Amino acid sequence: MDHTPESAQFFLTAPSACPYLEGRQERKLFTHLSGRRAAALHHILSDHGFRRSQNLIYRPACLDCDACQSVRVRTRDFRPATRHKRNLKRNDDIVSDVVPPLVTSEQYALFKRYLQSRHDGGGMTQMSYLDYEFMVEDTPVQSILVEYRLTRSGPDGEEGQLVGVALTDPLPDGLSMVYSFFDPDLAHRGLGTMMILDHIARARGLGGYLYLGYWVKNSPKMTYKTGFAPLEVQRGAQGWIDLDPDVA
Repeated sequence: MDHTPESAQFFLTAPSACPYLEGRQERKLFTHLSGRRAAALHHILSDHGFRRSQNLIYRPACLDCDACQSVRVRTRDFRPATRHKRNLKRNDDIVSDVVPPLVTSEQYALFKRYLQSRHDGGGMTQMSYLDYEFMVEDTPVQSILVEYRLTRSGPDGEEGQLVGVALTDPLPDGLSMVYSFFDPDLAHRGLGTMMILDHIARARGLGGYLYLGYWVKNSPKMTYKTGFAPLEVQRGAQGWIDLDPDVA
């Protein structure tokens, strides 16, 4: 069976407001992941800068704009900076565990608190338990959940308390972080950074990359990703090349 991107049927969304750059509109090119070819197509398209969302895989296809750049961490060359080491020390009472992609009420409660705190007014804040279940479980490819829990009681919570979750796709050449969320009351811990550092270590152990989704040079929402260099950026016919944020 032909597993090339050209063999899939692609669709283009209607224009909508860009979530990253004010005054811009976005369009997405997407196709469905289904059947026996889903895993192979997922890998091939991920290598071409696409991202998965449930049983769809997409990439931006905006007119006169290519600001959204797919990036990945070259984990074998990553060296934690001093701030990263401080983050890991601050969170040394948190343990991570890989679990099957099956939702729980505990996850959903944390998910809702995160959205209400970080993305209040956004479309995802209206997601029901069933919507969250679809987000996690409606996938034709291998996917995992990485849960983060406190190992001891203290001012930040009780032993065993769930403080973070990452929906992650294993790929033949590494890991792709699909979506992550954490306890908004523990902002001082830098849990988002900690979860990325944990995934970098996991991807390095697999001898691969960590795919972080899209980076947009002039979007404050995306600035944090450049803190995990060396990054590679997907540039179409050029393939994956080193990202220099100052000239990208």
